[in-house]
Amino acid sequence: MPVLVGACVLAAVAWIYLLAAHGGFWRTDCRLPVGGGRAEPGPGDWPSVVAVIPARDEAAILPETLPSLLSQDYPGELSVVLVDDGSSDGTSGAAEALGSMPGAALKVIRGEPLAAGWAGKVWAMAQGVAAAGECDYLLFTDADIAFGPGTVGALVRAAVTDDRALVSQMALLRADTGWEKWIVPAFVYFFAQLYPFRRIGRPGARTAAAAGGCMLVRRAVLASAGGLDQIKDARIDDIALARLLKRPPVAARCWLGFTTGVRSRRPYPRLAELWGMVARSAYTQLRYSPPLLVAVLAGLVWLYLLPPVAGLAGLAALAAGAGTGPAAWCAAAGLTGWFLQAVTYVPVLRLYRLSLFRALGLPLAALLYAGMTADSARRYHAGRGGAWKGRTIPL
Repeated sequence: MPVLVGACVLAAVAWIYLLAAHGGFWRTDCRLPVGGGRAEPGPGDWPSVVAVIPARDEAAILPETLPSLLSQDYPGELSVVLVDDGSSDGTSGAAEALGSMPGAALKVIRGEPLAAGWAGKVWAMAQGVAAAGECDYLLFTDADIAFGPGTVGALVRAAVTDDRALVSQMALLRADTGWEKWIVPAFVYFFAQLYPFRRIGRPGARTAAAAGGCMLVRRAVLASAGGLDQIKDARIDDIALARLLKRPPVAARCWLGFTTGVRSRRPYPRLAELWGMVARSAYTQLRYSPPLLVAVLAGLVWLYLLPPVAGLAGLAALAAGAGTGPAAWCAAAGLTGWFLQAVTYVPVLRLYRLSLFRALGLPLAALLYAGMTADSARRYHAGRGGAWKGRTIPL
């Protein structure tokens, strides 16, 4: 019992630290920076932007997303390059049909077969960069991402006025079905806990991350960092790109924040699809390390599951007349930890317009993520890690 009490108390202390000193990871008010000292571009001075979209079997979703990018009212020159990455569903034809709309500036290219040593998405991104020609900024995005009116202009304004080489926004993922409501907000929450957004934007901070659905990159800075060739084998392209730009000698200023103006339209109606989304790259995030896997799984149990279990068990023991000793400490420390983790989850639930009572279910979401992470390791050691739309990335 003393060991259990100590673990509960330490978990509560850990939650106090996470709430108060872990980069404000739980807050969702980190929005586009504007006015960092530089003037906004004047008429005729807005930088040129080319959006690069890798697309593999995305014909069904493009009508919901591509027009939102092609119809952006951007003050400067904006064009789109879509790279058909070996699709078998008519993705190129669907994109070309959408590109015929008045005023659209779209180039569709058929991607080359995957080159040795490259990860599929980064290979498609590199081909898009090559086809983009000369431009000031590259906007890397995904085929399932829809952009609200004025989004590209706001991104460029933030990059220019705040002198950022990388400006990224976490797209608002779809959370309509029952399983999406359980897993999607937790995905965003855990990502922010791993990479506190405010630390990413802090000059000199080592924390580096981006969200692959929306990454505006200054092309000259990317070139000076060696280009996408430097991360050609990256399975998690957004994290790899941010680390490339932030590390010396480039040490570029980067930023990542939340938004409701950039949204993913990709549905995940079933648990199996959400499970696959997470399991595809979770073990990669742990650098394929068994010791780190064990540590993460133990940490999830300790931080998220122990507090409610110990808190409720302590209350039950007190109700059964166990006195006010260890049972009281378990109840107090466990319920405190459970309450604090729920508090940190509330802002993400508000962002997704979900009931705040779901915050009490965060331990269950953590249990699901522990299972997905363990399954990701199982897939890797079985030689099936990184499977995506019929393509298994060589390990």
